[in-house]
Amino acid sequence: MGYKLKIKKESVSGLFYPKNKTELENLIAKYKQNTQVKSDYKSKLVIAPHAGYVYSGYSAYLSLTHLCGKNIFIFAPAHKMFVESIALCDYDAFSTPLGTVKVNKETVNEIIEKYKLKYNNQAFENEHAIEVQLPFLQTLKKDFTIVPILVGACNYSIIKDIIAYYYNNKDNSFVISSDLSHFLSDKQAKEKDNITANLIEKNLYKELKRDVACNAISICAAMDFANEQNLNFIRLDMRNSSDASGETQRVVGYGSWLLSDITKNQYIKKYYANLIKDICYSSIKYKGECDLSNYPAVLKQIGACFVTLEINNQLRGCIGTIKGYRSLIDDLISNAYMSAYKDPRFSPVTQDELELLDIKV
Repeated sequence: MGYKLKIKKESVSGLFYPKNKTELENLIAKYKQNTQVKSDYKSKLVIAPHAGYVYSGYSAYLSLTHLCGKNIFIFAPAHKMFVESIALCDYDAFSTPLGTVKVNKETVNEIIEKYKLKYNNQAFENEHAIEVQLPFLQTLKKDFTIVPILVGACNYSIIKDIIAYYYNNKDNSFVISSDLSHFLSDKQAKEKDNITANLIEKNLYKELKRDVACNAISICAAMDFANEQNLNFIRLDMRNSSDASGETQRVVGYGSWLLSDITKNQYIKKYYANLIKDICYSSIKYKGECDLSNYPAVLKQIGACFVTLEINNQLRGCIGTIKGYRSLIDDLISNAYMSAYKDPRFSPVTQDELELLDIKV
């Protein structure tokens, strides 16, 4: 008799995402259609949420569109049982309604041996935090394997060590599967998650507390690694469950990021230079009133800018901020308006001058 593959069957299809294949494909197709991916940047590491698709599917899909590599480590929190360190399994593959995803057993065995671990299939049995990522990856990638890792009560150094050891292999990439705050009011969640986001984006891993996210250990590991390698987290999305449910008293927060080898400023300049000028022009045209609903989340990271206005190569206004204390988009809108109308060296820009403005940021 031949070897019978050991398949991890899906646990949360029909709960966290559709069980019917066609329905699932159609839902993911809607995410693709509605996802405004203006960046083609490919990252070796992303942070993606893992709630039900109705709540965090867009955010997760957006994050995973940026993931490169064909051997994907997925670090997820162990929700269903206590895990002392990290848990790995001896499954050959994970199944979803879209088919099976092969496990890279060679790498799994290598990690088991290196850290003196034992297989712990039980920890994976009813776990959702790895499974919900798989249909997105199956849609985005034709051929890939996974290294599924459940994170328990361990020091983040073991996660950082795994990332560092495998990172330089071009085939490897990493998903940190994590939601943010849990069961606060909408207002409280936004405040707490914004603090968390700012810590992630500044790589202040020593200040990140375990209660800010359900996989804060892995986020800390990735932040420490990023800090040592001079890499940067770029925000892709921030939201919470109230955006989908309308329930504001007890929400869960979600965020997604990619890890970049260029700075936030370089990333924005590469992908959003024209948008930046459009924002400034709109602020001037509409006297500081701008619709903020559809701008990329990276512009909502804390930032500072100078906005310079010229007409026929002659200075017409310049106002700026030296140190960031508010979102970059708020800084852009304010400084563009101030440059046009409040620079004490010049009279306010007139309607006739609008089309003549050369805007530099």
